[in-house]
Amino acid sequence: MSSEREAAKAAFLTTHGLGDARRELMSGDASTRVYERLFLPDGTSRIFMDQPPRAETAPCPPAATREERIALGFNAAYRLASGRVDAFVACARYLKSLGLSAPEVEAFDAGAGLAVLEDLGDDLYAARIAAGGDEAELYDAAIDALTVLHAARPPAVLESDGVAWPLLAYDDLALVSAADLFTDWLPKLRPAFAPDAAALADWEALWAPIRARAEATAEVFCHRDYHAENLIWLPDRAGPTRVGLIDFQDAVRANRMWDLSMLLHDARRDVSPEREAAALARYFAAHPTLDRRALLADYHALGALNVARIIGIFARLIVRDGKPKYESMLPRLWRYLDSCLADPAMAGMKAWFDAHVPAEARA
Repeated sequence: MSSEREAAKAAFLTTHGLGDARRELMSGDASTRVYERLFLPDGTSRIFMDQPPRAETAPCPPAATREERIALGFNAAYRLASGRVDAFVACARYLKSLGLSAPEVEAFDAGAGLAVLEDLGDDLYAARIAAGGDEAELYDAAIDALTVLHAARPPAVLESDGVAWPLLAYDDLALVSAADLFTDWLPKLRPAFAPDAAALADWEALWAPIRARAEATAEVFCHRDYHAENLIWLPDRAGPTRVGLIDFQDAVRANRMWDLSMLLHDARRDVSPEREAAALARYFAAHPTLDRRALLADYHALGALNVARIIGIFARLIVRDGKPKYESMLPRLWRYLDSCLADPAMAGMKAWFDAHVPAEARA
């Protein structure tokens, strides 16, 4: 970290009465953010978020054309957000307005990319389950939290205390960019997979109607990274509020099945077919007026796109960023993808994978 950045962080903490806090660096993730835990003299703690403003390309302007977004770069075309602190603040306050357990934002400077957050603790779902926690109880609560989230229709712009952030639709261009991470990056990791121009044209044609359906049904607030390492168990709270939500600054409006895919096609831990079935049944029981058949079709189609996207991201992390730990997660993702492609409605996509992705590339 540059001395200039460190000085800015220290000044921010001093301004907000936290200059005497002991700071402890927390383990990082695949993002450009840095987190520290602040230990205050009164025995309490906070989380200090550092998202350097210049570490990311620009987010998507709400009125930008397709061509303008492509010219602006990857974030504007695909991610739509860019890890911005104002996005986190606006999303956190929206989630809290629904009664959900997002961290309280105690201080922030969006321009500087700094924020101090409520500390929800370290009891991540993944760790708690690995230590013997009740998986069914935790997943039931996660589904109940999604039920609360999906009961509301989010505004086009999230506004709170002078912060405004557009909640953009996970639209066709973003989904093109998502799916193409697979064909762009997996060949660099698995040279046996080398799709030619005809195969890529078929790839586009197969995904086009799925993307169109996803954009047309982009109606709920989508956390977008809703999985067991972004959910914190809060057993002293009740009902859906037992689910602590973090890492939601990339939120969009999307089809309601996207976050279900993130939860149940978890790249970092095995979700059994039995747990998947129970979670889906609980979700559908809470939404009896929804078209279950259509949503299951969406779940498999968008699940396949989502899993292919994550395979592409992990290939990029391994090849470009030198992070080999993601290699061990790929077999799990291929199992999830096979499950999604087993839906008869996905027969054309399954045939594409069978024809163009050899066994040695699926490891």
